Amino acid sequence: MLRAIVVSPEPELAEALKQAVAETGQLGVVRQLDRYPDGHELVRVLRAHAPHVVFVSIAALKPAIELSQLGEQTAPGIQFVAINRTCEPAILLELMRAGIREFLPVPFKRQELIDLISRLREGVGKKPPVFSTTDLLFAFLPSKAGVGTSTLALNVSVALSRLPDTKVLLLDLDLNCGMQRFMLKLENAYSVVDACEHAANMDEDLWPQLVTSVKNLDVLHSGGMNPGVRIESFQIRNLMDFARRHYKAITVDLSGNMERYSLEVMHEAKRVFIVTTPEIPSLHLAREKLTFLQGLDLGDRVSVLLNRAHRRSVITPAQVEELLGVPVALSIPNDYHGVHRALTAGREVEASSDLGKQYAALARSLVEARPAAPVQQRKRLTEYFSILPARYSLAAQGKKNGG
Repeated sequence: MLRAIVVSPEPELAEALKQAVAETGQLGVVRQLDRYPDGHELVRVLRAHAPHVVFVSIAALKPAIELSQLGEQTAPGIQFVAINRTCEPAILLELMRAGIREFLPVPFKRQELIDLISRLREGVGKKPPVFSTTDLLFAFLPSKAGVGTSTLALNVSVALSRLPDTKVLLLDLDLNCGMQRFMLKLENAYSVVDACEHAANMDEDLWPQLVTSVKNLDVLHSGGMNPGVRIESFQIRNLMDFARRHYKAITVDLSGNMERYSLEVMHEAKRVFIVTTPEIPSLHLAREKLTFLQGLDLGDRVSVLLNRAHRRSVITPAQVEELLGVPVALSIPNDYHGVHRALTAGREVEASSDLGKQYAALARSLVEARPAAPVQQRKRLTEYFSILPARYSLAAQGKKNGG
């Protein structure tokens, strides 16, 4: 069904149109404006609702034409329809010159409206509206609980938000143990669950109530622990569609439990970062998850973030790459005291610290989007896993599954 916005300073005209449209069952009005919006408001409304059609009253011709021109610049392909009680030939000619090809007179007759919707649908089919959206969506996936994924996601998000013209959304999708609300000491009662429930009808007025703004970063936390809550894949898709139109970059803090909605996010993500530490259990589970994601054709977008790395670690970053067969995008040093101070203050790690500089470097690399060099898989580190029970090995799992 086509989505439409109605702009009319005459409320009774807008209501008459909405009623006539509803009776056809072929077009839905998602927003009504009782004034001609300025440029900033119009952009917000179009991004929020992504309409196919805008019905605009020509009671005031100049602002109506300016609105259509700005709308075409914002989202090429939107169909504009002029509405009014009367329309002189000279005005029709002026509308056509401005690019408005359709006019619907009052009273709104059913057959005229059905014919109009048919033409609009044909126009949308030939040239769908194009809304500016970002592809900078990054998912952070822990190899196991406690590897520091939430701390990393938060600090990379803050570092991204410090880049020029980069509005960022941090989305906490760990519904069981989400940490973003605690780490930032957020008091907003609304959560990602509320956002998903309203995602299909999200608008520019509701969204600011759901998120908490920290300078140029918006945070949507996961709420309190509620294992019974479910998020459907279609809800996540609607939420992501909305967010992509409003933010330059989106970061997602995942639980690691591979829920369906988490897999939906990873399929949408430009890059998926498996966060691991240089310990045997963490690396083992990182390899298990990598194998699973490769089976879903997601392997080409997966990189590894080696957290809490140190120079004297038994397993080096190069060896981690050999074991996992994917790049270590960054080795991040351990700074217990710096992270502790940040948690106590309810803020990010100091940008001037060595750890803060590493986060900033990763943020810059995400925006620069340089492709990672492929890493050849080698097996020289399998001896590190010889201490693990045989039933947890990849080979054993393959036999169990008939591989």
